[in-house]
Amino acid sequence: MTTVGTTMDQPNNGNKLGATNVGKFQNPASGFKRWGRKGPFIRYGLPMISLTVFGALGLGHLLQGSKDIAKVKDDQEWEILETKKALSRTGPIEAYKPKNLSLEEELKALQQSVDINNYEYKKIPKPNESS
Repeated sequence: MTTVGTTMDQPNNGNKLGATNVGKFQNPASGFKRWGRKGPFIRYGLPMISLTVFGALGLGHLLQGSKDIAKVKDDQEWEILETKKALSRTGPIEAYKPKNLSLEEELKALQQSVDINNYEYKKIPKPNESS
């Protein structure tokens, strides 16, 4: 009986080595599927953290672009103001000097130009009437 047992033990040892080698190469995706069950961080936590980090970096990049555009616009407006100041120092803008008038003076000038005692009635036509 010992001879039969030894003959069976030898092929079993060979099958165990062969089974382990075949098992490693046969289904490599099965180990990846088990990651979510054994460690839920890899399945749920890692994508969420990476989405948060990359989203923050992307938003920062977009905001930096809008800040650069705003800076360019401010620089252009500053150049326009500097040009106006230069023109006002040299001539064309400085040549125009508006009169300093008060409201009372404007009222007196308007009352002199319009005579409210002499007027004539004029009928305003209605939109439906033809004149």
